[in-house]
Amino acid sequence: TKDAQVLQVEPLRDPPPTHTQGSSSSPFPILSTQTSPPKSITMASVVSGFLSKAFRPLWNWASRRYTAALDHKLRHYGLRYDDLFDETRDLDVQEALSRLPQPVVDARNQRLLRAMDLSLKHVQLPKELQEKQTPFEPYLQDMLKLVKAERKERRSLGAEVPYQRELP
Repeated sequence: TKDAQVLQVEPLRDPPPTHTQGSSSSPFPILSTQTSPPKSITMASVVSGFLSKAFRPLWNWASRRYTAALDHKLRHYGLRYDDLFDETRDLDVQEALSRLPQPVVDARNQRLLRAMDLSLKHVQLPKELQEKQTPFEPYLQDMLKLVKAERKERRSLGAEVPYQRELP
């Protein structure tokens, strides 16, 4: 029998950085001298990356079309996008609405009543009023983000919420 030869391979080392942080000769400056381990590339990540890049134009086109169609429908009834949030289904929306100033809540309720009335009569707002509508002007989003952040923080601290958290 022949003796098996054993190959000893030294671990690969990263070459020392050749550019400093403030160097302008490299388009990719090195941010730190510590090196991270190489990321493993799987076939799934390659396919996923390719598909997301390949379908991005189609997705953007569909997104623009949907936004335009939604804008058109909301203008017909004089609604804003934030009016579509249902406070009877989401307790965070209910809490966010309770924190808004009363004139803002009254204007929301008036828009909803007008939209229901127009829908039942199978008519739309006059063109002059449709042009004045601002369907994507948010009034609830900031307060809703705040309420959700507070709920998340309370959950992480294990504290009780100070307001009623039951659906009616």
